This record gives sequence, structure tokens and C-alpha cells, in this order.
Amino acid sequence: MTAPAVALRTYTGRTSLAERAKTAARQGSPALLSLAALLAIFAVAVANQPGILSIPGLTLMLMSAVPLVFATQAQMLIMAVGDIDLGIGYLVGLVTVIAATLLDAQPLLGIGLLVGIVGVYALVGLLVERRGVPSIIVTLGMSFVWLGLGLQLLPTPGGAAPEWLAAIGSWRPTWIPGPLVFVVLATVVGWYLARHSRIGMRMRALGSSAPTLNKAGRSLTATRVIAFALAAVLVILAGLLLAAQTRSGDVNSATNFTLTTIAAVILGGGNFSGGRALPVGATFGAVTLGFITVLLSLVNLSSSLQSAAQGLIVLAVLAGRVITERFTR
Repeated sequence: MTAPAVALRTYTGRTSLAERAKTAARQGSPALLSLAALLAIFAVAVANQPGILSIPGLTLMLMSAVPLVFATQAQMLIMAVGDIDLGIGYLVGLVTVIAATLLDAQPLLGIGLLVGIVGVYALVGLLVERRGVPSIIVTLGMSFVWLGLGLQLLPTPGGAAPEWLAAIGSWRPTWIPGPLVFVVLATVVGWYLARHSRIGMRMRALGSSAPTLNKAGRSLTATRVIAFALAAVLVILAGLLLAAQTRSGDVNSATNFTLTTIAAVILGGGNFSGGRALPVGATFGAVTLGFITVLLSLVNLSSSLQSAAQGLIVLAVLAGRVITERFTR
């Protein structure tokens, strides 16, 4: 069976039970591998610091993962259509700056800027589809735009997040780790957009077989534009939640998000060619990378070696993914 035929059958939901089972095994194995890595890292962290096994301990452990998970879900949507966003890090930082400067003093202007960001992302999607400009070029260029705007609004870290936003960041329920609620929420939103909604099916079809989607009478341009716009909304949520935690703004506060979100999507079962969107796996990947940073701090590894150690762990998990995918083919 040709690739376009498989894509069309997947798009229209006419795949056989055997094909669905095989696809689920192949796509689900990376997510399970990320979960296994997550549990292993968590176990080592608990062995070094037993206090983690408490509501406050889990809260501290998960807190930094919350904005990263939202940003990873955004990157997942863009990668599902076969693109990559190299501007996510600076955009998250810009949103923290807007939250710490304008949302409190000039809320209407702040909201207008956030809505404008969604519009700009939609235009980026239009440019990529209509003009054929590689997304990495456009988004890399936009990253400098986000950086410049952030520095113009707030040259040095500071400002103050609105009280309502700070209240979200300081929410600490006694019966469950607060960050876990936001992690689950981000995953559910990503799952609905990518796996349950019609636009999600169109995004995956665009990434896997654009000609098939076009033959089905669906607009390639509208699909890519919507994918970028939805991703922008998730990035904005990531920035607002980061500002809620720090209660300030800094355009450079999330520069590592760009590459980290890409790695998290890949760890969770995504790929660079598009056509795959696994929200649960992406969340596992993001939380795993967040836990690695916490673990390396707990074992008192020198800062000069932490990046190298994190890279080696990520490579080990990716190697495991390659092996498991070969066995599930």
C-alpha cells in the first residue's frame, strides 16, 4: 500500500483494527520509554532526597516543568505539520515581559499585544505555506524580533506580574501538587487539539501526506495557519505561567526552551518530518528533561558538567527509542 493511501485511510478513519494496533504499538513505545526514564530519574532523585515524596516536595519538583510542558505542546503542534519553531524561547520570555509590565499597568494594551502575537504566528504559517520559506528560517528571524521587543519593553529583568497572575503561581493545594494540575491540563489540551479534533487530524495529515489532504478537499494553507495560531496560544500560556512563578519579567528567562521543547517532542515519540503528534509522550519528555535538571542539582554535580550529563542522558533515552521502534515494526 502506498504512503498516500495509508495517509488517506488514516485521515478518514478507515484503518483496519490490525493496522491501528500496530500503529499504536509503534507510536506508543517511545512514550512508554520516556515514562520509564522519567520514573528512573524520579527514583534516583527520591533516593537522594526522600523529602520529595510529599506534596511540597513534588510541588517543587514539578514547578519548573509547568511552562515547559505548555511550550512543548506548542512545539508538538508545529512539528506535527512538519515545521520547527526556533523562536519559542524568546517568545515565552517576551510574554513574561508583557505580563510584568503591561498586563498590570495597561491591561488592554497587554492583551492586545498577546492577541497580536497570535496574529503574527498565523502570518508566519501563511508565509511558510504560500511562499515555501523554511519555517526554521522564519522562526529564527522572529526570535530576534521577540528579543528586541522584550528588551525595548524591559531592558533588565524586573517588573511585577499582576496580582491575579501571581495568585495562580502561588496556588498550593494541600491534597495534590498544584503544578501537576497544570501539567495534566496542558496534556489534555494538547491531546484534544492534536488527537481528537478535526483540525488535529488535518495537521497530522498535512505533515505526513500533504497531497492526500489536498485531494480530500482540505486547505493546506488554512491548516498550517491554524496550527501556528494554536501553537502561539499555548506559548502565551507558557509565558504567563512562567511569569506567575517568577512574578517578574525577563526576555531571556526561557532561552533554553527552544531546543528543550524540540528534544521533549522527539523523546515523546515525535519526529522532524511531521505527521505525528503524541501529547502524552511530549509531556513525559518535557517532565523528564525538567527532572534531569533537578536530579543533577541534587547530586551536587558541578555546573560545568551538568549540561554534558543532561545531554548523555537524553542520548541514552533516544538510543532506547531507536531500539524499541525497530522491535515494534
